Amino acid sequence: MPREEMKSVERWGIFEVSLSGPSEGNPFLEVSLGARFRFKNKEVSVEGFYDGNGVYKIRFMPDSEGEWSFITSSNCPQLDGIEGRFICIPPSSNNHGPVRVVNTYHFAYEDGTPYYPVGTTCYAWIHQGEELERLTLETLKNSPFNKLRMCIFPKHYEFNRNEPVYYPFEGSPEKGWDFTRFNIEFFRHLEERVKDLQELGIEADLILFHPYDRWGFSNMGQEADDRYLGYVIARLSAFRNVWWSLANEYDIMKTKTLLDWERFARIIVENDPYQHLRSIHNCRIIYDFTKPWVTHCSIQRVDWYKTAENTDLWRETYKKPVVIDECAYEGNIHRGWGSITGEEMVRRFWEGYVRGGYVGHGETYVHPEDILWWSKGGRLYGKSPERIAFLRKIMEEGPPYGINPIRMESDIPCGGIENRYYIFYFGFNQPAYRIFRMPPGIRFRVEIIDTWNMTIEEVPGVYEGTFRIDLPSRPYMAVRMKAIGG
Repeated sequence: MPREEMKSVERWGIFEVSLSGPSEGNPFLEVSLGARFRFKNKEVSVEGFYDGNGVYKIRFMPDSEGEWSFITSSNCPQLDGIEGRFICIPPSSNNHGPVRVVNTYHFAYEDGTPYYPVGTTCYAWIHQGEELERLTLETLKNSPFNKLRMCIFPKHYEFNRNEPVYYPFEGSPEKGWDFTRFNIEFFRHLEERVKDLQELGIEADLILFHPYDRWGFSNMGQEADDRYLGYVIARLSAFRNVWWSLANEYDIMKTKTLLDWERFARIIVENDPYQHLRSIHNCRIIYDFTKPWVTHCSIQRVDWYKTAENTDLWRETYKKPVVIDECAYEGNIHRGWGSITGEEMVRRFWEGYVRGGYVGHGETYVHPEDILWWSKGGRLYGKSPERIAFLRKIMEEGPPYGINPIRMESDIPCGGIENRYYIFYFGFNQPAYRIFRMPPGIRFRVEIIDTWNMTIEEVPGVYEGTFRIDLPSRPYMAVRMKAIGG
């Protein structure tokens, strides 16, 4: 095939091979399909999947520009030994590749562009029907959020009693499920929503299992669990914006053991050719994030009062990025985890940031139709998102690849890059002034940041050594210092 006639796919895009094969019997069980993709001395093995109606697909995300070749392998002669080539071209301007861990505690896209996770949660948003899902996407488009935690399976819980539009397996709630046959429409819908998020620049943090279930998907048995994981990886791993979250609240899934979670992790590591980010979320018992398969800590607060205050401790314990995906929710429902104020949500974001980590948002305001953002999406009503957008701007203006905790004071947290950049955060304290003792011989510009009113005021002059800065006697203030010439 002449080079000019070959299909072209951008770097970190998706090259898809679509093949015709048998539809009789149960192709999900009886037909295996994979391919080896080659670029120079590099070879990548990828699993394919059955897409219904006799159609089989293989998806591949190339990470190098130039000419790639592939050859399929299958136990079905019709699908075996098929060869082809394609050209990988430079990525488009908004395509930076998958997110990776950098500098132990932070993140960047694969092309080196810094990534600061500013996440939110909409557990069951893909199960609400086209109109509400489109509204959720529009809300996300106008929000500061660049990561979304979302369940693959539908959710049964308070405020979540509706039936989903699609189910993941053939069957029905009344007659039961055939766990050996996937519902193609369900998975096509899921991947369309992942693609929608990608177009908005949002990472899809996919929750693979959760306990809030009335359909039996949390208790399918080992064989069905493993087959489901393999199918999800084959269909979705080529999307550059995918993260894997093994579970939401793994420790209250009584049908799963630690051995199960470790087996799931091994399946993902062995079958995801791109090694997307991986973690697991807790209810009461934090998982052992020292496990080598864990790329970052995904944490729900385990204390009603101390949440982001533990960020630096968790960093030190696990030596990995700390993402407090669930610090509680801004809202007014009857539960403690869903009724913190916007002020407290923003405080937790700042507290986690200056301690060298990242905090996630969620919202649970009472709604006449039970359309709460934390689960169904829809609209945001809270006060925190615009303040979180203000913080995200400060993150992006700060040192690339994030800041780290700096032990400067015993009573307030400080983060930054030593001798270059400092942010002191006062939280609920409201001092009229502060005496700072900075490293000698370094001159600083000083700014007062009102994190709630979203203002930045430069303090006139240049400061060095020990000095006093007057403050407005209001809570939620921060002081930023930048070394001159630093």
